[in-house]
Amino acid sequence: MSAMFRSLRGVNYRLWFAGALISNIGAWMQRTAQDWIVLTELTDHDATAVGITMALQFGPALLLGPFAGVLVDRYAGRRVLAITQALQGVLGLALGALVLTGTAQLWMVYAFALALGTVTALDAPARQTFVSELVSTRDLPNAVALNSASFNGARLIGPAVAGVLTAVIGAGWVFLINGVSFIAVLGALWALRVGELHPTEKAPRGKGQLRAGFGYLGSRRDVLAIMVVVALVGAFTMNFPIFTSTMAAEVFGHGASEFGLLSSIVAVGSLTGALLAARRDRARLRTVLGAAAALGGSVALASAMPTFWSYAAALVPVGFFTLTLLTTANTYVQTTTPPSLRGRVMAIYMTILMGATPIGAPLIGLVADWLGPRSAMLVGGTAALLGAAVGLAWLWRGEGWWLGYDPATRWRLTVRSHEPADARDVATSEIDVVEQAATRG
Repeated sequence: MSAMFRSLRGVNYRLWFAGALISNIGAWMQRTAQDWIVLTELTDHDATAVGITMALQFGPALLLGPFAGVLVDRYAGRRVLAITQALQGVLGLALGALVLTGTAQLWMVYAFALALGTVTALDAPARQTFVSELVSTRDLPNAVALNSASFNGARLIGPAVAGVLTAVIGAGWVFLINGVSFIAVLGALWALRVGELHPTEKAPRGKGQLRAGFGYLGSRRDVLAIMVVVALVGAFTMNFPIFTSTMAAEVFGHGASEFGLLSSIVAVGSLTGALLAARRDRARLRTVLGAAAALGGSVALASAMPTFWSYAAALVPVGFFTLTLLTTANTYVQTTTPPSLRGRVMAIYMTILMGATPIGAPLIGLVADWLGPRSAMLVGGTAALLGAAVGLAWLWRGEGWWLGYDPATRWRLTVRSHEPADARDVATSEIDVVEQAATRG
C-alpha cells in the first residue's frame, strides 16, 4: 500500500474510515438540503436566515467546546462517539419526519440546528482525538489527512446527491437518509478490535483541568498563531453555503441541483488538498500561512467570475487551499500537543474553528443581502488574507522568523524560523509546570 494510504493497513482505521465516510455523506446531504429549504422554501431567498441557521448549528461550540475537551480527555473516545453519533442520527430522522408531514417551520429548523450544534460541540473534539487511538504515533499525520479526505470525499458526493434528491423527491427524504447513515459509523465503532487500539493517557478528575488546557496553549505562540488564522477564516471565509447558494440562485438563476453541484466542485479541490497532505511526513507553519493567503486570493478571484461555469471552475482552488490550510493546521496542533492535553487543546481549536461561524455567518449573510453575493465573497477573501498577514506578523515578532538567502530556491529568498526539525520535537516539558500552576490556582 502506498505511503499516501499507509494508515489503512490497520483493520481498526479501515473500519472507522468506511463508517465515517458513509455517515459524512449523509451529513453533507442534510446540510445541503437544510440550507436550500431555508433559502427557497421557508423564506423568500433570505441569505441572512441561512446565516442564522449556520450560526445556531455552530454556535454551541463557542460555549461548550472547551468543556467538551475536558470530557474527551477524561472518558474513552469510543464511548463518547457512540452517544454523539446516535443522537445525530435521531435528530436527522426527526427533522425528516417534520418536513415530510408538512409541519416544518423556520423556527423548527433553527431549533434542530441548535440541537445538532450542541451534540456536535462534543462530537467534534472526540472525533479528532479518537484518530490517535486507531493508529501509531508515526502514522498520525497520515491518518489525520485521510480523515480530511474522507470528510471531503463525502462533501464531493453528498451535496450533489442531495441536490438531485431534493429536486426529485424532496428534502424530507434527504434528512431521513442522513439519519439512517449513522448506522454505519455506529457499526464501525462496535466492530473495532479493542485489543489493537492505542489508548491515550486519560486525565484524572481534578480541579483546574480546563485552566491547564488554556495555560498550556498560552505557552505555545505557534499554536496561537494558527488559531488566529483559523478564527478569521472560519468566521468570514468558510461560509460556502451562503456563497454558493446565493451565487447559484440570485446571480446565475439556477436551482437546487446546480447548488449541490457547486458544493461538490468545492469538494473536488478539497479532496485533492487532503490527499496531497496525506503524502507529507509533517505539518509546517509556513504551509498554514501560505494556504491562508492563497485561499484569500482564490475566493476573491471566484467572486469576479462572469458565468456559472467559470465560477464553478474557480471554486476548485478554493476547496484545495481550504483543505490544505485546515488539514495542516489540525495535524500540527495534534502532533505537537501531549496526549494528556490533546482533547482540551483540540477542543479549543475546534471551538475557534466552529464557533467563529456564528459571528461571521450572519454578517456575511447581511452583506450578501445588502451588497450582493460577490461583495460577500470579497469580504471572505479579504479575511483570509488578513489572517495570513496577522499570523505571519505574530510569529515574525515572537518566534524570530526572518527572510534568508537560499541559493537552492527558485527565488533565492526563503522564510526561516526556529521551527523544530520535527513538529513532535516541540518542547512539551512545559506541560508539568502549566498543570501544576493550574491546580494550585
